[in-house]
Amino acid sequence: MITLIVNEKNFEVDVAPDTPLLWVLRDQLQLTGTKYSCGIGECGACTVHIDNEAVRSCQVPVQEAVDKKITTIEGLPENHPVKAAWVAEEVVQCGYCQPGQIMQAAAFLAKFPEPLDADIDREMTGICRCGTYPRIRTAIHRAAKASAKGGKP
Repeated sequence: MITLIVNEKNFEVDVAPDTPLLWVLRDQLQLTGTKYSCGIGECGACTVHIDNEAVRSCQVPVQEAVDKKITTIEGLPENHPVKAAWVAEEVVQCGYCQPGQIMQAAAFLAKFPEPLDADIDREMTGICRCGTYPRIRTAIHRAAKASAKGGKP
């Protein structure tokens, strides 16, 4: 049995230690907000936080996540400034990669609370190909301002 801390709750799963974290989250814990897309860590749809770092869960063997704090899109508070900014700026196009986009942006803003456009482009490039990057950039700036004001977009 492997014990994981996901969204501030403890879970025990009976899986092989080399099982990708993505499949444990989706299939064992039914946390389907984390999406499967490319399977090689390129698209970012499967992005989650491990100890507040954005990681591609399809590339992380579950054994590497033991004793670490895992946060999925379901564990990011509904009133998180990034989620609110995503709605306000109408970022979503098809929506499939948005959980990964939001998780990447939230981890990024935790480290860079006053990002420049070049920082955002560097950090967010490569997550999906939907073409909403101008709106993503605007939403990240909105979320940064909201965080500075206590969370309201």
